[in-house]
Amino acid sequence: MQVQILSLVVGIILPILVGVVTSKSTSPGVKAVLLALLSAVSGFLTEYLVALNTAQVFGWGTVGLTWLGTFMVAVAMHFGLWSPTGVAGFVQANVGVTGRDPRPRPALLE
Repeated sequence: MQVQILSLVVGIILPILVGVVTSKSTSPGVKAVLLALLSAVSGFLTEYLVALNTAQVFGWGTVGLTWLGTFMVAVAMHFGLWSPTGVAGFVQANVGVTGRDPRPRPALLE
């Protein structure tokens, strides 16, 4: 049960991860699909970890429920916290695909 809670905690940071790996011009639909895929990976890995550690049978139903819970938490965090506070926009503008280059740029023809 604690591993599923960890998966839901992962859902809190997934919207930020999506912002890091996409650009501002990426359509919201693509971002939503990417978020759903990352949530599905989290659900699968969670159930796989439980099956390995407890010698239980791998359950696809649990994968689906964990995926759904993680996705719902991620969407709620995006629209309820990360977007209204400006964190999502800041991360998208300054980190990842469209992040600033930390190297100084040479002056043009001085």
